[in-house]
Amino acid sequence: MTDFKKEFWKRLSNVKSGLLDVDGRLFPMTPNLTPDDDGAIWFITSKGTDAADAAEAGKTIRFALSDNSAGLHGYVNGKVSTSPNQEKLEEIWSVVASAWFEDGKYDPDLVLVKFEPQDGEIWLSTDSGAVFLFETIKANLTHHEPDVGQRATLDFKKAA
Repeated sequence: MTDFKKEFWKRLSNVKSGLLDVDGRLFPMTPNLTPDDDGAIWFITSKGTDAADAAEAGKTIRFALSDNSAGLHGYVNGKVSTSPNQEKLEEIWSVVASAWFEDGKYDPDLVLVKFEPQDGEIWLSTDSGAVFLFETIKANLTHHEPDVGQRATLDFKKAA
């Protein structure tokens, strides 16, 4: 039996980007996880962005993702907040993030956003192109839907 929450976190660690939905507007963002597995998704943004403003207001927003290489598709809803945690920033800082901030980790416009998932819906797709192709051909021959993954509803507020 698949532990969908565990599989979500495992596959999310390989996702390069997704879309934050803030009040119906979508913004591409890179999800960051920390080695201590704190149950949060971290984002780095700038002051004045919709993501930063939503975090300042403590809003509940959605993070949508579709990454074929990670085999993870879906969305999670969660509450966002800003965090002054410099240790977390050190943990997730990357070359990609440094391209956006002239003064690096100490840029005065930088905002660290903590996203705490509450619930969501995911699809775990097969990790093999050959399996996908086989299932597609089989479905066309048998007139049955292809088996290319699993779907799950997640509740992060309940213990695993």
